[in-house]
Amino acid sequence: MTTTTPAPTSPTVARQAEWHRPSLVRLTGVELRKLADTRAGYWLLITMGLLAAAIVTVQLFVLDDNQQNFADFFVPSLLPVGLLLPVLGILSITTEWSQRTALTTFALVPRRARVVLAKLAAMVLAALASVLVSLAVAAVATLLARATGGAGGWSFEASMLLHAAVLQVSNVLMGAAFGLLLLNTPLAIVTYLLLPTLWSILGGMITALRGPARWLDTGVTMEPLLGPDVTAGQWGRLAVSLLVWMVVPLAAGLVRTLRREVS
Repeated sequence: MTTTTPAPTSPTVARQAEWHRPSLVRLTGVELRKLADTRAGYWLLITMGLLAAAIVTVQLFVLDDNQQNFADFFVPSLLPVGLLLPVLGILSITTEWSQRTALTTFALVPRRARVVLAKLAAMVLAALASVLVSLAVAAVATLLARATGGAGGWSFEASMLLHAAVLQVSNVLMGAAFGLLLLNTPLAIVTYLLLPTLWSILGGMITALRGPARWLDTGVTMEPLLGPDVTAGQWGRLAVSLLVWMVVPLAAGLVRTLRREVS
């Protein structure tokens, strides 16, 4: 009886297999496309753009002429987008499991950490793109304001652009953190919306919690980002709140995702 011994894999073949591994840039591009591939993600992106446009349209009718300027259009357009970006982050993570595509995804890219990193990178790019959309909407509104007799001023502090980017990136990554931790779309959305809101309510009602709320309530710690000036103390409180609501769930969710059995 004869047996056939498989030839050992040469280093050259091993290196070629390594070279054919999809790069992080390519994976990020795939994840960006997947953000709009599902019906929920597609309409969520459209809704964010429409809400930003609706906000500034209302402002054109209700604001006084001297308040119709670029900065006053830009900041309110960030708010509805910032509310929906966490949902987009949750969907990007949880749809892999709810639609049972995780088996295919992790079969093609066995290193789950690379997939998660690509998803996070795609969400950061989407958040930055949303800031550009807000800039465009504010610019159009400013031109319309000037054409209809409003002030139409273009004065704008450059620091506000940085603050807007930090705000939207933080929002989408907090949503992704809850998605990674819970891996269930309805549960992650409800938990994300409920816990910070509950903490904010308790901080306002209970005197003993008002001090910690200044450090842990993201509604409070993120509010200075809507203005041009943020002090060192405000940055510190923001960092603490993000540590609790973003970094810790993100780390715990990454560990859970890496260990969860795909079925």
